[in-house]
Amino acid sequence: MGAGHDTVAAELARRAGGYGHEPYVVDVLTLLPRGLGAGLRGWYQGVVRHAPWVYAGVYDAFLRGGPGGTRPSGVPLARLAGERLLTLVDRVDADVVVSVFHLAAQLTGHLRARGRLRVPSAVYLVDFAVHRQWLHPGNDRYLCLTDAAAREVRGSLGVAAVPTGPAVAPPFSAPAPGAARWRERFAGRAPGRPPVLLSAGAWGAASRPDATAALLAGAGYLPVVLCGRNRRLYDRIGRVPGALALDWVADMPGLLGASYALLDNAAGQTAVQALAAGLPVIGYRPLPGHGLEGVHRMADLGLSALAPDPPGLLKALADLPSCGPARAAQARALFRADPMAAVAELAERAERAERAGPSSS
Repeated sequence: MGAGHDTVAAELARRAGGYGHEPYVVDVLTLLPRGLGAGLRGWYQGVVRHAPWVYAGVYDAFLRGGPGGTRPSGVPLARLAGERLLTLVDRVDADVVVSVFHLAAQLTGHLRARGRLRVPSAVYLVDFAVHRQWLHPGNDRYLCLTDAAAREVRGSLGVAAVPTGPAVAPPFSAPAPGAARWRERFAGRAPGRPPVLLSAGAWGAASRPDATAALLAGAGYLPVVLCGRNRRLYDRIGRVPGALALDWVADMPGLLGASYALLDNAAGQTAVQALAAGLPVIGYRPLPGHGLEGVHRMADLGLSALAPDPPGLLKALADLPSCGPARAAQARALFRADPMAAVAELAERAERAERAGPSSS
């Protein structure tokens, strides 16, 4: 769903080569029969863009953790992709399967629990807030962004859970050559105005971004709205005086390196890229469901500020010079390990066990 899971999968695949493994990336939605995956993706995109309250209801019913009685499981839907996944695992002779999407985690856990998936299954839980559809006791190991998430997984499932931090491509944590070009563009557009990014994800899903852009422009900032692939949003922002609308951006490291702050509504991949780049993050008008919970969790961990309303947003921006360094230190500590190292170790352990054969005991 969206581009965040794809970005994480691509980065893990890049790292796999460094451990001597050959990666194979597959979208689990394409394994569902009769175009069901495409339909599900289209429905989710439409709901998030145009009826987010509907997704809030779905999240409360299916995904939210904690008390509330028995909730429906994602296993019945995931099982529809089971045979195709098993065929693929055999065809590529996989050593380990890594899930970076909760439906995949339900599928691999179900197959492992029934002995049908014969190679280890790792789940890279890419959300700050752990929702229940990530969780299945059949999976061998969970890799989590934070200590709190790892503790929650262990408490819920009793399986191994390791806090590794996010998987972000190296250019985000290094000086970005493209930042100078972005600074020139911003200075030519609005001299002296600090550029503030508004992230709307690949689908351009955001709550009242035009109002936020107008607020920022009126307060002396240059609002830069990342519209993703949403042309209608791009056109809307283009009509806001003082705002800069951007469609799909290829040079995200440079853009983040040239900006003053990121306004985030989902606690997703753009947010962790900003943390890697040392750019302050402010949660504002979060999307319902896992976006809302993730934005609050980031703030609770001291990784970002949380702005409850327009005056709170302007105050959070004004406070960045005093609060930013402490949050930057928290963010640096988040990137503690390489999740692919844990995946490679899991695969190597399984390979050693296979070479050893059945135990005589």
